[in-house]
Amino acid sequence: MTKNNAPAEGISLVYQCKLNLSTRTLVYLALTDDKGNLIWISAARPGRTHDATAARRDKVVEHLKAASLGALADLGFIGVDKPEDPDDLVIVTGYKATRARKLTPGQKQANRILAAGRAPVEHGFANLKAWRILTKLRTDPARATALLRALLVLTNLETSR
Repeated sequence: MTKNNAPAEGISLVYQCKLNLSTRTLVYLALTDDKGNLIWISAARPGRTHDATAARRDKVVEHLKAASLGALADLGFIGVDKPEDPDDLVIVTGYKATRARKLTPGQKQANRILAAGRAPVEHGFANLKAWRILTKLRTDPARATALLRALLVLTNLETSR
């Protein structure tokens, strides 16, 4: 997002994915462009790691600010980006309902629009998860990171054909 909250050309989307590897679950973050092409994958972390924790450890907000990019994210990223000026948000998340506070029709509409904007990200992850090796992977997160990053390159080659 630009300073006036107009979408920047090629806005990046940040999203979290849990890759269930049978007995081991891994969590990794990924950045895609607005068409769903994977650009970057974070280090794989154990499945118990929360999305916001992974984003803070990878300094996603700082990297996006340095690149003058914004990101659309799911509700797991609420609280990651806390600027003093609300117009300086880098990561845009939806609204969360509670039992005591239901969402207004406007908030529901905003969540629908955000979900539509994040849909290409799901396609990017589907392309990555199509690799059969990921179903048989039994290794630690450090080795999984190297494999995921190699598959990122192969996935981009396959989808660009």
